[in-house]
Amino acid sequence: MPTTGSTAGSVVVLVSGHGSNLQALIDAATHPAYGVRIAAVGADRGDIQGLSRARRAGVPTFVCRVADFATRAQWDAALTSQVAAYRPDLVVLAGFMRLAGDAFLAQFGGRTVNTHPALSPSFPGIQGPREALDYGVKVTGCTLFVVDAGVDTGPIVAQRAVSVHDDDTVEILHERIKTQERQMLVDYVGRMVRNGFSVTERKVTIS
Repeated sequence: MPTTGSTAGSVVVLVSGHGSNLQALIDAATHPAYGVRIAAVGADRGDIQGLSRARRAGVPTFVCRVADFATRAQWDAALTSQVAAYRPDLVVLAGFMRLAGDAFLAQFGGRTVNTHPALSPSFPGIQGPREALDYGVKVTGCTLFVVDAGVDTGPIVAQRAVSVHDDDTVEILHERIKTQERQMLVDYVGRMVRNGFSVTERKVTIS
């Protein structure tokens, strides 16, 4: 949903850890021209820095632990309900280490985004930087995509390239990727919320 005038679009961010991408979004959202309001931050774990970042910024938080439910489907339904309570225009998975389930995708499919530290469709999964280095590619990067039922397989919103240096370690390369990832995430979340977007098969168009 595009935003108009002084109305900021609502975003719920889901995290599982440190929350550096979340912090970048919180910082951007302090500027009215960004057009985004962080309505809530949710997590699948209670004692994480991402939740502390949100609380310091005065953003409501909630926790939905998989271990608190008898089945994964029950957890997914509960997570969906908690996110829905904030009526988000967009959901951002910012280091959220759980796959979206059927209930979540039924309600928020097509308006949930995530990042991946490689140029999709190459090197899916959390070891993208290591696999890129091991394979010997000269260019890798990061991808912003619309979440589907797969692992880093959804329609691509944006990508940024990162050169691989001969003396790179996994850690050094990953840090360069994360810098680009944060900038890309902030840029495109703002565009998607302010302007609106559509997903047609694998094509994402920002209005």
